[in-house]
Amino acid sequence: MQVEKAGMFKGPVDCLLKTVKNEGVLGLYKGMASPLVGIAAVNSLLFWAYSYGKTLQTGSPNITPTMGQIALAGAGAGVVNSVLASPVELLKVRLQVQYNAAARGAEVFRGPVPLARHLVQQFGARGIAWGFWATVAREIPAYAAFYSGFEFAKRRFADLLTDGDASKLSPLPLMLSGSLGGVSYWVACYPLDVIKSRVQNGSAPPRRMGYIAETAKNIMAEQGVKGFFRGFSPSVIRSIPAAGVTFATYELVMRALNNNLM
Repeated sequence: MQVEKAGMFKGPVDCLLKTVKNEGVLGLYKGMASPLVGIAAVNSLLFWAYSYGKTLQTGSPNITPTMGQIALAGAGAGVVNSVLASPVELLKVRLQVQYNAAARGAEVFRGPVPLARHLVQQFGARGIAWGFWATVAREIPAYAAFYSGFEFAKRRFADLLTDGDASKLSPLPLMLSGSLGGVSYWVACYPLDVIKSRVQNGSAPPRRMGYIAETAKNIMAEQGVKGFFRGFSPSVIRSIPAAGVTFATYELVMRALNNNLM
């Protein structure tokens, strides 16, 4: 919905029904292979960079960082994460927008590897780095809010349930805290995500550094402010279980590892 022409879909439900009608149920899973393959590496790099950023500021992993330090560590992790996230997002976006491509006579790519090969052959290294700085611009506020939202909720739950000891929280409050982090992520960055998706779905990689502002102007001229929020509700809804499970799993695994090492 972010990159399709205005009027093509009336909303998320219309997009769902038309996709299933024209492409079958499997059409809902286009572009899944790229994030599925890359998610382990992306999340590993992200959480490592976040942990390192906290320790760099506090001097010790045993010192509780302030909320400002949490946000800064998250922003830094977002920059580092862009190195892997940008190509993964590029392949996902371009695979997902092959809406009814076969019927239109357009070339159809069956997965991320053929598409990546095509982009490199056509544009060289720029083909894989396509939209990198737009990804960086999105990741900085996104992950500052992601980790801040989670940490804020986790500390509030700890005050209410475990006398301030977050290490004793059960999975449910950890999942709820993670869900707030996921919602915070999209609230903080969604217009930038729309810009990034529009850039990565262009006809060629941009050559000028001003392409982010230029793309924003084009979206505003074509669709107004609402153009920056197309597809917002499905993204937020999806993030609630996804981020909840991600954070709860991370916290519980780290808790188990720390207990075994002590």
